[in-house]
Amino acid sequence: MKLLFLACLRPRTGNRTTARRISEYIHGFGHVCILRDIADFKSSSQVSDLISEEKFEAVLIIHLYKGGRLLLDNSVPYGVIFGGTDINEDIKDEKKLEVMGAVLQKSRFLVAFTDQLKKTAELHWPFASSKIHVQPQGVVTKPCAKFNWREFLQSSGIQCENIDPYIFLLVCGLRRVKDPLYLVDAFSAWHKKEPWVHLIIIGPEVDLMFTQQVEAKVKSAYGVYLVSEKPQEELHAAVKNSFAVVNSSISEGMSSTILEAMDLKVPVLARNIPGNRAIIKHENTGLLFFDPPEFVELSKRLINDTCLKESIVAKAKEYVDRHHSWNTEKETYRKLTANLL
Repeated sequence: MKLLFLACLRPRTGNRTTARRISEYIHGFGHVCILRDIADFKSSSQVSDLISEEKFEAVLIIHLYKGGRLLLDNSVPYGVIFGGTDINEDIKDEKKLEVMGAVLQKSRFLVAFTDQLKKTAELHWPFASSKIHVQPQGVVTKPCAKFNWREFLQSSGIQCENIDPYIFLLVCGLRRVKDPLYLVDAFSAWHKKEPWVHLIIIGPEVDLMFTQQVEAKVKSAYGVYLVSEKPQEELHAAVKNSFAVVNSSISEGMSSTILEAMDLKVPVLARNIPGNRAIIKHENTGLLFFDPPEFVELSKRLINDTCLKESIVAKAKEYVDRHHSWNTEKETYRKLTANLL
């Protein structure tokens, strides 16, 4: 089978990581799988022309609205992987909701990363319940040999205290839904009192105007730094050398960065939103905060309570190994892909 895989493929994003991993599975099943960026297409007719010219027999898409709307005028069989934005945000728009319903009706199958995402979809489209399969994301981490944040900061002209710095790492594309500025003021105030704590925001420019706002805000903050995106293996090494990984998103489908941190035995502090609660149990596999002051309070607790940190890291690693196996994910997509034949 020759399959077209449509997804948002901006570099260093969760969608790109997910799409690449699943496409490798599909290749392994003996099919031809061609990845294309949704952003390359302005209309459904362009996708129809591509399918016809390249003789694609089926399509897989990530994001019910962004990808699905490009297939409504085509009869090719397709499957859908829910993102976070489509279920958490796009359903609030009546026009998008109508389009997504039409996409659901024609799809062969749908994949939700969590039970909660499936329940939310079922509330809006009860007829699609039998089509929705819950399959958490699989995790594959490949840190390169070495990465040292102290050396990195010093080489960047940033002075560190005599003690090793505590690096809190926020990995995200610079766009509003990731809310990278949410913790900046609180962290800056904390750094003034305890200058060995640092917040590193690392990720690609997604929204240019918003990136400029982030740059301006970070420039005036204390102990907060913006670092350009890195290749995946180097990023994994940077995560592994951090004290904790932070997630401050307004909404999430399932954060691959959180899962990767768990797999790398790095504790996670995440904003208390449904997508994060689906994979983090507070004080068990991570720490959940409702607001910036609570983030600072929990961060201090994590620094001072070694037993808590060790317990969270161990339980999080156990959770990932048990529920986010890439072997299980691979088998799920083997069965689902067969439904497109």
